[in-house]
Amino acid sequence: MLLRVIILLQCLLLIACTDSNQAQSNAKATAIKSQPILVGAAQYEAYLGALKDKRVGLVVNQTSQVDGTHLVDLLRDKGVDVVKIFAPEHGFRGDYDAGAHVKNTTDTKTGIDVVSIYGSNKKPDPAVLSELDVIIFDIQDVGVRFYTYISSMHYMMQAAALHNLEFIVLDRPNPNIAYVDGPILEPQFRSFVGMHPIPVLHGMTVGELAKMIKGERWIDKAEQLKLRIIPVANYTRNTEYKLPIKPSPNLPNAQAINLYPSLCFFEATPITIGRGTDFAFQVIGYSPVGLGEFSFTPRAIKGASMNPKFKGVTVLGQDLRASAITGLDLNIFINAYTQLTQANQVFFERPDFMDKLAGTDKLRLAIKAGKSEQQIKQSWQAGLTTFMQKREPYLLYKYNSLY
Repeated sequence: MLLRVIILLQCLLLIACTDSNQAQSNAKATAIKSQPILVGAAQYEAYLGALKDKRVGLVVNQTSQVDGTHLVDLLRDKGVDVVKIFAPEHGFRGDYDAGAHVKNTTDTKTGIDVVSIYGSNKKPDPAVLSELDVIIFDIQDVGVRFYTYISSMHYMMQAAALHNLEFIVLDRPNPNIAYVDGPILEPQFRSFVGMHPIPVLHGMTVGELAKMIKGERWIDKAEQLKLRIIPVANYTRNTEYKLPIKPSPNLPNAQAINLYPSLCFFEATPITIGRGTDFAFQVIGYSPVGLGEFSFTPRAIKGASMNPKFKGVTVLGQDLRASAITGLDLNIFINAYTQLTQANQVFFERPDFMDKLAGTDKLRLAIKAGKSEQQIKQSWQAGLTTFMQKREPYLLYKYNSLY
């Protein structure tokens, strides 16, 4: 009888402890959820000390802001010696078309030299780097391999490693962090729209990816790179986050960012995804074959698309602005391929570019062979499993069970 009582008391104690631990965990998760997200740049106390008496270069664009103040102005106001600004695709102010040549210039507000790292000069000359002690990267990414800001980060990390400069990433949330999908890039298809053996949707922030680039030695002399990450505070892998500033001219809102991974493949085809409209990456259209009932007419838009496909021509297609598509959806792409090929129209107009975007020729060949989305996605599952295991040591953020 006594033994039964003791066992019963032990069980009750165990339940009480478990409930207590769960309550503490839930309270902690609730606290995280209720606290505002603080991007790395907003946490001055974590990195300003490292910039004292240092010559600083900034890899920034229009998204590099804290409460409406650009990082350039914020750091200068705090006495930081900002020597150079490095401009990626779309420029320092985010007003260049996709693929447009970004020029070296001078920031009119501060008089600081702006050095282009997009186009023929993807990394600065040694003479420019000799003027620096620290490089800071603070750009909002969208978590897709072919979005070129992470390629610019790669080249600047490489430059920092070779010239013994500290590299600081002020991390920001990834609006597509919940998704890991697509083929792993194969080495022979490496380009500026895909530099790393990661899937199309990698589910990492730029800070996590920077750690992986160094840890996996994807740059020369990675072991001597002095890398520092300032993580996002109060952020988890399933925290909802709406970008306060559009990350590039043709990703104007959350819906465009949701659809970007699925629609960007159309850039290798004659089909328009809405460049030259107010709803880029939220529609598809074509002429003379209609892809739906929705009509629109692309036009020149300064700073976004001066020469879009079908400029001045009315096309028929689909309005996806209310679509629930997220992650990587291949069905819309496969269906468009079927419609054009049945009408004897060339679909893969730029097959080499398609393979660079996909990081492989297998996706294009599978579509041409008539494979379904399910069959295609099944073919890259083993690679995704390996990638997920490989990236684990570099992750900075956990899942919040309350979401």
